[in-house]
Amino acid sequence: MTSRQPGWIKTAKTLLPAIACSALVCLVSQAAFAQAGDNIRMQYPQLADLFNAFNVTQAQTFEAIATINVQPVYTSVRAELREHLELMKRMTRSELMAVGVMDRSPYLDMEIAARINLLAVMRATHSDEEAANAYTGNAAIGRHASEILRRGRTFENRLFEIYIDDNITDKRAAVNVAITHYLSDDRHSVSSSPRASKILIEHDQATGFKTAFPRLSALMWTQQWLQLAALEAVILKTLDKQFSRGVETALERFWNKIGTEGGMSMFPPPSELPMAPAIAPDLYTQSPEAAIILDNLNILETVLADILSYPDAEGREAKMDTAVALFTNKAADDSPPAEYLLFALRGGIYNQGGPVVGELMRSERNRSRGQVP
Repeated sequence: MTSRQPGWIKTAKTLLPAIACSALVCLVSQAAFAQAGDNIRMQYPQLADLFNAFNVTQAQTFEAIATINVQPVYTSVRAELREHLELMKRMTRSELMAVGVMDRSPYLDMEIAARINLLAVMRATHSDEEAANAYTGNAAIGRHASEILRRGRTFENRLFEIYIDDNITDKRAAVNVAITHYLSDDRHSVSSSPRASKILIEHDQATGFKTAFPRLSALMWTQQWLQLAALEAVILKTLDKQFSRGVETALERFWNKIGTEGGMSMFPPPSELPMAPAIAPDLYTQSPEAAIILDNLNILETVLADILSYPDAEGREAKMDTAVALFTNKAADDSPPAEYLLFALRGGIYNQGGPVVGELMRSERNRSRGQVP
């Protein structure tokens, strides 16, 4: 990996029959997969701006983590944090519950400064070209991982385009075509089958992101919540016209979760990684493969952030390469569907950011993903 000045500092199951599939593929141009479509900008301009901004913000979040985590002023803080994280690995679940999380951000001043700058980036307008190139040359996670995340967000935009396009009457068929196109680049696509759930909560640097950077993890997960929530909102609109304002509701809730520049909010952001079965259940019902691709992408992002966040970790590049290889390996052992679904829901809808429609004012769960059922 090469070093350069981080951007955040610069700115402070079943496929279609072959004939039908081929016909639909012809309708999907390469340009539609390269950037947010015109339909999104025409129908939901605020979402189009945010989708572009999320690419830029997420890429710069990785750079911010990498920069903060090597500051000499935090040498003793990193040692204390590493001791805390290593101790947590040896604790039983009951001991973990008693200890809880650290009282405050270990890098409080720099993390707040980074969040303020990232929020400014997120609120700015970014062109489709800028969004498409946001991950290019990302020094923190490397070229390969950057291309996987870039291509994954393009796939997510394509799903949204399909559900808002009234000219596409067979949504499921179009989604299957999008999945086929996405998976056609084997090296730069994650699997459409769920990885073992323990990867997120039991890998060697697990919880590093959330523990070291609670404000930045909350910001990233809130963005991921809106990406899933917006998809769920437009799917609901196709099913029942009473949900015609679902996107507006999702946007309102998103900004309420974002809160102030420093991260204060009366509407708490996600404290668990949002997953499709909890936040976009209709997407999961209509296309489990598409939902799992999005979840695998979001889990991979968090694992990469965990590795970057873990204090004084050795061999970060090799660890990230291992994580990327696992998620892109289409022949790897998969998590059984029931286990994946249980893991996704065990985090709780409230803890994952709350539902798109309806109200949920307190957690409906009494355990975390890391605990046995």
